[in-house]
Amino acid sequence: MIEQLTIYLTDLPEFLAFFGSSLLLMIVFVAVYTNVTRHSEIKLIKENSVAAAIAFSGSMIGFALPLASAMISSRTILEMIIWGVVALIVQIIVYLLVRLPMPRVSERIENNEIAAGIWLGASSLIAGILNAASMTS
Repeated sequence: MIEQLTIYLTDLPEFLAFFGSSLLLMIVFVAVYTNVTRHSEIKLIKENSVAAAIAFSGSMIGFALPLASAMISSRTILEMIIWGVVALIVQIIVYLLVRLPMPRVSERIENNEIAAGIWLGASSLIAGILNAASMTS
């Protein structure tokens, strides 16, 4: 039993490195994304905005899915970080693209229009799923 535990724990530093790096990437994503969008997600969520919570949750999940895929398929932390940055860029592009058919999406989210939050959140989630699937090789 102790031998098995020792064998499993030999991978603990690698786990901690990948996990820690992914948490750092998530923090960077939140910082970048909230500065790119025209609405203040955290402020709106603190004010109990369902639309903002849906939209922001979708974007975070849409980022986390390809990040997890990158963690699974990457051999090094640097490789995972590179693909994590790609995932971040994809989510920013999605936000910008969502604004094409709905230019006032941020204003609508600020007004707690749930349909706008679902539109942005679902778009981010769909892009994240497709992005994650594209990263598997």
